[in-house]
Amino acid sequence: MTRHVGRRRLATVALAVAAVVAGQGGAVAATAAENLPPKQPVVADLQTGVKPCGAGETRPYVSDAPVLRAVLYDPVEDDRPGEFSGVRGEFEAWWQDADGVEQRRTETTYLAGSGQTAQWRLPSDIPADTVVSWRVRADDGRAVSPWSSDGSGTVCEFVRDDVTPARPVISSAEYPEDVFWSDGVGNYGSFTFDSPSDDVVAYRYFFVGGPGGTAEAATPGGPATVRYVPLSRATGSLEVRAIDRAGWSSPTVSYVFHIQAGRVPTGQWKLAEAPGAGTAAAETGPDARAGSGVTFGAAAPPGTGLTSTARLDGTGHGFLTPGSSVVDTAKTFAVGAWVRPARTDRDLTVVSQDADADTARTPAFSLASRTGATGAAWTFTFGGARVSGGSPEAGEWAYVLGQYNTETGTARLYVNGEETGTEQAATAAPSTGALQIGRARGNTGYRDRWQGEIGDVRTYDRLVVPDEVTELARRAPELRGHWSLESERDGVSPELYDGAPLRLSAGATLHRGPDPSCIPDLDPACPVVRYALVDNGDLELDGAGGHAATDEPVVDTGDSFTVGVVAQLPQDEGELPMTVLSQGGQHGDAFKLRYVPSLYRWQLVVSASDAPGAEETVVSQVRSADDVQRLAVVYDDATDRITLYVDGVSGPDATATVRSLWTGTGGLQVGRARTADGWGEYLHGVVDEVHAFAGALRADDIPALGHSTEPCLC
Repeated sequence: MTRHVGRRRLATVALAVAAVVAGQGGAVAATAAENLPPKQPVVADLQTGVKPCGAGETRPYVSDAPVLRAVLYDPVEDDRPGEFSGVRGEFEAWWQDADGVEQRRTETTYLAGSGQTAQWRLPSDIPADTVVSWRVRADDGRAVSPWSSDGSGTVCEFVRDDVTPARPVISSAEYPEDVFWSDGVGNYGSFTFDSPSDDVVAYRYFFVGGPGGTAEAATPGGPATVRYVPLSRATGSLEVRAIDRAGWSSPTVSYVFHIQAGRVPTGQWKLAEAPGAGTAAAETGPDARAGSGVTFGAAAPPGTGLTSTARLDGTGHGFLTPGSSVVDTAKTFAVGAWVRPARTDRDLTVVSQDADADTARTPAFSLASRTGATGAAWTFTFGGARVSGGSPEAGEWAYVLGQYNTETGTARLYVNGEETGTEQAATAAPSTGALQIGRARGNTGYRDRWQGEIGDVRTYDRLVVPDEVTELARRAPELRGHWSLESERDGVSPELYDGAPLRLSAGATLHRGPDPSCIPDLDPACPVVRYALVDNGDLELDGAGGHAATDEPVVDTGDSFTVGVVAQLPQDEGELPMTVLSQGGQHGDAFKLRYVPSLYRWQLVVSASDAPGAEETVVSQVRSADDVQRLAVVYDDATDRITLYVDGVSGPDATATVRSLWTGTGGLQVGRARTADGWGEYLHGVVDEVHAFAGALRADDIPALGHSTEPCLC
């Protein structure tokens, strides 16, 4: 107290002197303010390494001699114009050595600005397995703050741990190690990690090719469990490390397990019975009784392997039911089917299950097409959630699948192999009612009866993983034509499998490569002939009317299709667009694939209708640097997407969404397109290996086009 008063008296004297000087000389002099001591460091501003200050049960454990950190403050009143005011940190650390003698270390840091961090790296001789205490105070050169441990403050403590934890033991009841094979794709399993070390607080894990993360132990030294769902039939590998409270890691432990294919459906009805049948036989599960409004022998979606489906007439008699519950809605489940609605102007149920066998007036779940303010949408309704997405179209096939996951507590919807809508939280509840195909329970009986075709209805008691959904919804493309352009007779080049030939016009010349037995370098009489683009022949077009065409359409442009071609442009490309492939009607092209020299780009152009001046959608891609270009056009009717590929690659500007394409009635054209005054955009160049498929090839299949052999559509 006396020292403090003395400092006040010094300040008063200084003020008096300043006043005298000012009075005598008439000058203005600055006054010196009293210095205030730095602020006491608080626990929230203290760190041991990167861990917060703690003591007792909350003291941190570290793996090495840590850096002690403290944010120190000097009152703003001590700031003086033109002067640097700062603080130093005075650290103290102490512990009891093995003989019970206190050891103490101190450190004063460099001067730093107020609010900055002072730090001290402790010496390396800090003992292991010993409680080390530390505190800090601030010194501004004139006064010091209280220690961080004074008053309501606290001493910080830590323990240095120099022992790594023992390897963890991994176990799983569902997926035991090295057992051939364990159940299975789409089925969650528990994996438990447990280290013998009593200071382990977490486990870092990584499923090779899958997820990874950190699982925390409930208590130090305790186990931790994670849940994992395999996505493919394969040998799985899991890597785990134990982490102790000091941050030390154990050696990595590997765990190998073998995953079998997912369980078969709990119920499956292909609905491919002969016309007149009254019951649908089940592949798995109970047979389903058919109402009189069900007609078997209806068309099946092409490329699916289904031979036929069932047509439901939308009346009270248009339904099928096994008469019992097939789905345990208290657990994970999925339900899906191939469908083709005859209408979309009212609600139509694909599959549902009665909530209760006797009293409930609502379905436990429903997979349906529902109308709304913006039109129809596919929906999956369950447990208070409704997921909506996709656009049903009358007369168009779609594969729809709804799924509930008890692990996440969410419902999802897939349309044509792709997740659509937004995943929704749902509350699972058991149901004992019967499964219904083509109708749903309502307050006054069954309602929302399906009108159209349904086939291959399946229910599952597990997750159907994304790759499985994709495969269920896949429509394998079917080859409609392959013109290798190796030969011609009387102006006709044959299709390899006796399909529709290409008729060559004037200006279209089939070119053959050089005779391999005649080598110009050895025999001057041998003519110099260019090699064909692929194999031994190709088609040269003169750009002045030369083209080739089939008599009839090759692909249905109103449904999914793929066409591919190999093309070579001349060195003098000219300025006008040149079409390589097209197919359309009397006035326009449903699609055309052309090159625009002024843009140095390939374009895929589709029109909205077969009418003069119809609206067009154009996607494009820059021409590659290669002399020979492999081009492909894909229209996926299921996703309403068109895509252009150049040398097996597409880009962001080379794909677009179109609501639907129209069916062209004309033949496939090679080297020309419809124009306002008839035909035009003639190609000056060379083409080879024309492919046409009903169905959309996958992106991975596109690079196989443009060769003399067919791509494997496995």
